[in-house]
Amino acid sequence: MAELHNGPVELGAPMDYPEHEKTYNLFVHAAKYGTMFCVALLVAMAAGFFTSAGFFSALVLLIVLNVVGYFLLR
Repeated sequence: MAELHNGPVELGAPMDYPEHEKTYNLFVHAAKYGTMFCVALLVAMAAGFFTSAGFFSALVLLIVLNVVGYFLLR
């Protein structure tokens, strides 16, 4: 748990900046596509529950919205 650091303790261990950037980019992409999926799901649920579209039409709408959203967010 405790590691031997070279230099002052206040500075901590040397940072692995490429790994930090990779993790940050993964988080940003996951948040972006997760939000897109949630919005598409809510729109499809609204179409399925509050219109006469039905379940299968709402499912097709969900798939179409996710595909369009994926290409728009790339």
